[in-house]
Amino acid sequence: MDEEYDVIVLGTGLKECILSGLLSVDGLKVLHMDRNDYYGGESSSLNLTKLWKRFKGNENPPEHLGISKEYNVDMIPKFMMANGALVRVLIHTSVTKYLNFKAVDGSFVYNNGKIHKVPATDVEALKSNLMGLFEKRRARKFFIYVQDYEEEDPKSHEGLDLHKVTTREVISKYGLEDDTVDFIGHALALHRDDNYLDEPAIRTIKRMKLYAESLARFQSASPYIYPLYGLGELPQAFARLSAVYGGTYMLNKPECKVEFDENGKAYGVTSEGETAKCKKVVCDPSYLPEKVKKVGKVARAICIMKHPIPDTKDSHSVQIILPKKQLKRKSDMYVFCCSYAHNVAPKGKFIAFVSTEAETDKPEIELKPGIDLLGPVEETFFDIYDRYEAINNPEEDSCFLTNSYDATTHFETTVQDVLSMYYKITGKELDLSVDLNAASAAEQEAA
Repeated sequence: MDEEYDVIVLGTGLKECILSGLLSVDGLKVLHMDRNDYYGGESSSLNLTKLWKRFKGNENPPEHLGISKEYNVDMIPKFMMANGALVRVLIHTSVTKYLNFKAVDGSFVYNNGKIHKVPATDVEALKSNLMGLFEKRRARKFFIYVQDYEEEDPKSHEGLDLHKVTTREVISKYGLEDDTVDFIGHALALHRDDNYLDEPAIRTIKRMKLYAESLARFQSASPYIYPLYGLGELPQAFARLSAVYGGTYMLNKPECKVEFDENGKAYGVTSEGETAKCKKVVCDPSYLPEKVKKVGKVARAICIMKHPIPDTKDSHSVQIILPKKQLKRKSDMYVFCCSYAHNVAPKGKFIAFVSTEAETDKPEIELKPGIDLLGPVEETFFDIYDRYEAINNPEEDSCFLTNSYDATTHFETTVQDVLSMYYKITGKELDLSVDLNAASAAEQEAA
């Protein structure tokens, strides 16, 4: 271990593994260590026995829940946008060859006490129960504008410079009602708050286009895909990638103490009396707690069921977004459901997650609106975890810390964190202009 590396990565969570893979592909010498004896860190995948032990403290789950090893329950479950940044990263690094994906059955939004399919195109807007007749026509016109918009083609701009006008101004041009704006902003463009309304409209329009293009890609009822056997496969796939490019992995390394010189700059990591030297350290917040601040907490419920969520057209995999305005909350709530169809549970079993940015210390009460949508539940596990963000200056201490995972059930925010860190570490933007059809494994499974 007494060697010198360009980068030492601590923790094998998904973000750390993606960065380790990307940096190895770039030709950097990478050492990747974890104090645990398993991959995944906070974003690991648990079988039923481990899940039971973690939340109930008893190692023997009831027999009626089925065989433990047939469960792959992701601790941070998130769907991937079919044309989104994470899929582009997977193609850019050829990690797709280690994974098989399957399309997600449904994408829904909660509105006025009911679940509705999220309409993403002009045709779907006309069919949607979310809006009355006149509002459908207005929404259809707006969707056509978004579909036809091309940044390089001024004719498609209809006189609007989307880099200057706000989303609110564009929406007011079409006269859309508040409820319509709510589902467009939160369930289509996947914004987590309403600040986007007063920001340049280009970001929201691009997000809506990404949703619609992802939806069209596999001709599915949702824009999302998910790996068979869950996300636990992802960190390991990136670990394999890193190894192919000469990266070194070491699990079960106790302590992993970051060493600093007299100027406060990290120069290596010590474990079991040996120090590996490096130019930069990348890690999750748990390895350098003095360099992060708590910015919030996530409340979540993990539920085991033996049926699909009601009113989702018997979908075996589904995301439901409950916009904050609908619940009179400060933040959105998310429902994620997957089943034996994605090999994450025994036949006939479904796993549902309900998550939100916690506003109280009582997840059982706070998550009730989402749990109420699930129907009868066989078993529920409640959990609250803290969210941390870095407060250090990497230019001064050469430490690059990932942020904790948020409550969203899609990957868009996670990947933005990874891409921004990649830029800070390397000084260059990651080129994501890839041939999306290169994900042939994903194509076959998701079709």
